[in-house]
Formats: sequence, C-alpha cells, structure tokens
Amino acid sequence: MPEEKRVHIFVGGRVQGVFFRQNTFYKAKELGVFGFVRNLPDGRVEAVFEGKKDKVEKMIEWMRVGPKYAKVENCEIFWEDYKGEFNDFEIRY
Repeated sequence: MPEEKRVHIFVGGRVQGVFFRQNTFYKAKELGVFGFVRNLPDGRVEAVFEGKKDKVEKMIEWMRVGPKYAKVENCEIFWEDYKGEFNDFEIRY
C-alpha cells in the first residue's frame, strides 16, 4: 500500500492573477490529492496537499513551475505528518 504524505507549500513570484489557484485545483483533481490552495495577502500562494507519496511529489513538481503565465521565483516546501483531514481539494478565498 502506497505511503500517505502531507506537504505545505508557499510559492512566491508572479503567482497571483495568472490562474495559479484554478490550475492547481485542476492538477490536484487530476492526480487525486486532497487539500487546499489560496492566495496570501503578501502575494504568495499557499497550498496543502495530502495523498499518496508519488502524487504529492508530482504536485510539488508542478508547483515549482505553475501555469503558463506564472513565474515561480521560490517555493518553500514543508513536509508534515499526514493527518487525513481533507476529503476533497478546494480553492480557499
């Protein structure tokens, strides 16, 4: 059985106003990971992903690049203990 993982990510750069959250939502749904994504007041995007290790790692890879018009300048990644607190993936406002 694949190991379940949780990661908390903060992405900086040109990541707001470029459909970053919406595209993160689509990618998370495609991969079957749960959690959330939201914009932060300081211009970064924050996300939490939970799911199978390989799927979470694919989300990290995707977040390092982002959607077409994004320019990711930094990506802070924090591995956390898996909690299983999410049943879906959502955009938070």
